[in-house]
Amino acid sequence: MKILHLTNAPLAYRRFSGLMIAASLALNAAPGRAAAEESKAAPDAAMVAAHAAAKGDGLLEALLTELDRSKSQLKIDQVQAPYYVEYRVNEVEDFGAEAAFGALRENQHIHVRVLRVVVRIGDYKQDSYFGRGQGESSILPLDNDPIALRHQIWLATDDAYKAAGQALAEKQAAMKQFSADPNPVDDFAKAQQMIAVEPTVSLKVDEAAWKKTLEDATGLYKQYPDVQSVTASARFSAINEYLVNSEGTVTRCGKTTYSVQLSSSAQAADGMRLSRSPAFMVARAEELPTRDALMGEAKKMLETVVALRQAPIVEEEYRGPVLFAADAADDIVASLIGQNVLGQKPQLGKPNRTTGAFATSYKTRVLPNFLTVVDDPTMKDFHGKSLVGSYAVDSEGVKAQAVNTIENGVLSNYLIGRQSIRDFPASNGHGRAAPGSIPGPSLGVLLVKSTEAQSPEELKKRVMQMVTDQGRPYAYRVETLGPGNSPRLLYRVYAKDGHEELVRGAVFNELDIRALRSDLMAVGNDQLVSNRAGGAPTTIISPSLLFDELEVKRADTSKDKLPDYPAPPLKK
Repeated sequence: MKILHLTNAPLAYRRFSGLMIAASLALNAAPGRAAAEESKAAPDAAMVAAHAAAKGDGLLEALLTELDRSKSQLKIDQVQAPYYVEYRVNEVEDFGAEAAFGALRENQHIHVRVLRVVVRIGDYKQDSYFGRGQGESSILPLDNDPIALRHQIWLATDDAYKAAGQALAEKQAAMKQFSADPNPVDDFAKAQQMIAVEPTVSLKVDEAAWKKTLEDATGLYKQYPDVQSVTASARFSAINEYLVNSEGTVTRCGKTTYSVQLSSSAQAADGMRLSRSPAFMVARAEELPTRDALMGEAKKMLETVVALRQAPIVEEEYRGPVLFAADAADDIVASLIGQNVLGQKPQLGKPNRTTGAFATSYKTRVLPNFLTVVDDPTMKDFHGKSLVGSYAVDSEGVKAQAVNTIENGVLSNYLIGRQSIRDFPASNGHGRAAPGSIPGPSLGVLLVKSTEAQSPEELKKRVMQMVTDQGRPYAYRVETLGPGNSPRLLYRVYAKDGHEELVRGAVFNELDIRALRSDLMAVGNDQLVSNRAGGAPTTIISPSLLFDELEVKRADTSKDKLPDYPAPPLKK
């Protein structure tokens, strides 16, 4: 895939005509000249290149044709003509299946095109992107009938334009309550015009084989009568995202994600609910677990749930060292770092730079100085594993780029899209959206790096020495976390001989950004890839984390009543 900026418009025309390949390579090897000439390019040249890029793609051609018409004809009395129009389409092919107790209970295949239209009136400094003026969504025909496509696009554009006119009036009225704008940044950041057209993607999996595998994996429940529920699900998606706008940008980017999740639960004798839900998510189908591997994971999950039923409950309060394995550390990084480095524009009239726990932390220390955190969506693989958070162009038509969010412990950047915040007037390529939704700042591939990484074995020895010095019999090691960063697999690590004991029913107190800054004392060299679903898929890569002092106490949760009578017999 080549990314061509506006300066390359005539070249783009020749390239998509199959000519001047050598010239293409030569020009793309000279980024300095391209950047220097970019400002001289004419808008008409951008549209020539845009239409050339779309040639042969019925959907792209329809979007551009209707965009041209909207630019020239979209005007009603007493409402400004738009200064910006954008069409984004997500063509989604989705397969989902779920089995429970050895039988399939869900099987669906979805194919849909979701359109989102944004019409902005005003200018980049202050515009109508407010309330209902943030765009309209619609469903497009699947056939590339140009008239059917354009008719639906036209209707959505008309609705978006009318909403924008009303939104601008409401926004201007709301601004009158402030004597001066307390947060004077542009409403919309300017961005380079770009053409980035990738090949489309599609699903390539054996659906019948996967449905049988899910059934077999959940059929193992017959060997574990104490387990109350067991499910296995698969969700495979191929999404081709199209974007065209009145600045001359045309993008088409494809992404596949393949996700398999196991889940099981049971109750202990005291009624406490216990669960496990291992998941596997990759960008390439060949990386999914084989049938035998998934059967092994299902068996391990069920055995762990049974073991949790017999595990002692955490009764005492503990304050001391806690070691988080990389799997658990990924969850901590996602919630305490990932959500707080997003540059969210505050509400109208608010003076804040952004929102979240790091809102006032710009250029201050938020982590130990041996840690650096970078978000790099241009990374496609890490140690041979595919990264679902990777992308070439974001949902606002801006080229992806690596951003050092935290450097040597100091917060140095936020991740932002085209909605500016104070001190960050331009997008850094992190404006992303789920199909049909409003784009916003999002993670891509968030990677934690350390200058003082240690092996997991060294960290465990260090923990044992710490509790020995403190006169404690054991420390805690966390293998996995559940919702709210509550431990699902928690072990006592005994100082005397290093053996581990599984326990249940614990929560952490004060596991927050202060603990990250002051109590995080060491990290491992065992970085683990955690691919995550969501509105836009993301990836977290973190090593194990050692905190020198955290409070572990018994969870303040009520016990559920046990079943009043036994489950049905396992044989007919």
